Amino acid sequence: MLTSGWKAVSMIDVHGKVTFTLWLCGCNLKCPFCHNWRVAEGVGCFKLNGTELMEELESSSFLIDYFHVTGGEPLTQWRELGELLAGIKALDVSVSLNSNFTLVDPLERLIGKGLVDHTATDLKAPPTALYGLPDGLSLKLWDSFLKDLETVSDYGIPLELRIPVARGFDQWPWIEEGLARLKTNFYVVLNPLVGKPLTNPRDADWCARHCWPEREVEALNNRLGELGIKVYVNNFSGDDL
Repeated sequence: MLTSGWKAVSMIDVHGKVTFTLWLCGCNLKCPFCHNWRVAEGVGCFKLNGTELMEELESSSFLIDYFHVTGGEPLTQWRELGELLAGIKALDVSVSLNSNFTLVDPLERLIGKGLVDHTATDLKAPPTALYGLPDGLSLKLWDSFLKDLETVSDYGIPLELRIPVARGFDQWPWIEEGLARLKTNFYVVLNPLVGKPLTNPRDADWCARHCWPEREVEALNNRLGELGIKVYVNNFSGDDL
């Protein structure tokens, strides 16, 4: 597997949990606001040393709630990832997977084998604007995203549903469509999109137009709260509110 590295103890990658976080390279999306786009495109990536990772995980496992794998998009390397996760589960360590939920078969295979205990995904709306791909392909991948939401919900896997909040779009119809595919085992994290100087997004011009929302975050927080959904809001510095 290609990786950009790992962090043995992290307190920011899953809300309220301590994780051992691994970043895998590659992604099938081209999100204009992405600040991990170098990882997604494989810049500076290297072959994972599984032995070294497992040794470090064993030494820190008593400190963590999850082994958390993110990217990029981890499921672009799903076969190798499945082998790694099987070894991690053998250590009696719970696994959290952060995926864009557009690769249906790989996600269901890993969940079906009991290799995933917690999931996280971004509901990127509208997909035609936030996926960074042609409209037709974006809508096709959105359908896959909805199917993966149903898969996670049907298996009863806890979900951290992250919503990147942008300026200038009506995101609510897409959010409603996503929420309709879920049952009770999820919570929402609102992530206002930020750009320079805090991040280096893939498309700085796009981010100048659509990052740094304020009113949109407040409106979505209120609307989700009215539905009785548990919501956490990250402020522009990355700290939870």
